[in-house]
Amino acid sequence: MMLLEEIFKSKKAEHTDQFNLRIHRGLSWLKKSQDLQEDLDLQFISLWVSFNAIYAQDLHVSQDKQTLRQFLHLICQKDMEQKIYKILWERFSQPIRIFLDNPYVYQGFWDYQNQKISQQACREGLEQEKQKVLRALKEQDSIDILMVLFNRMYTLRNQLIHGGATYNSSVNRKQLKDACNILSALLPVFMFVLLENAATLDLGKPFYPVVQVS
Repeated sequence: MMLLEEIFKSKKAEHTDQFNLRIHRGLSWLKKSQDLQEDLDLQFISLWVSFNAIYAQDLHVSQDKQTLRQFLHLICQKDMEQKIYKILWERFSQPIRIFLDNPYVYQGFWDYQNQKISQQACREGLEQEKQKVLRALKEQDSIDILMVLFNRMYTLRNQLIHGGATYNSSVNRKQLKDACNILSALLPVFMFVLLENAATLDLGKPFYPVVQVS
């Protein structure tokens, strides 16, 4: 974390104000998440805010799957040291497999619970995702794995932010812990890659820029 902050400070003059604002905000929430390791609910929220700070643009398109895929593709493409690859396929291979196999972070499961889809549709959707994950694991397709990961974590994010979970509940600890560990590993690498490639990875003005209030 300290190294990342030093890199940011040393390169700050080279970057646009809007790029620096994104990284500054992302680092602030990432740093806070390290103080919350005994509070998984708040740690996950802090990590998700950190991700949004460096990635989100217009609120109406920030969760568009194509936009997310493009962002992840560019990040992986510019990751010359293959740090993301090592996180996915070496350091966190087993936790990621377990997390992706967990039906409680699959949105279709909750759609079925809320009677939006049938049980059959839920099972078929989950099976299709499992096959997609198995294919991606076999081919070591980092982009597809990251896409499924972030879609699952988005479901977890919705559950927390929209009041669908009790604070410090015992029923969702495992998926929260895994999500926090995975995000804590990925986000510093995302920021490092952004800092090393600001010229091509500057995503423009954040949806909420800094505005001085008189």
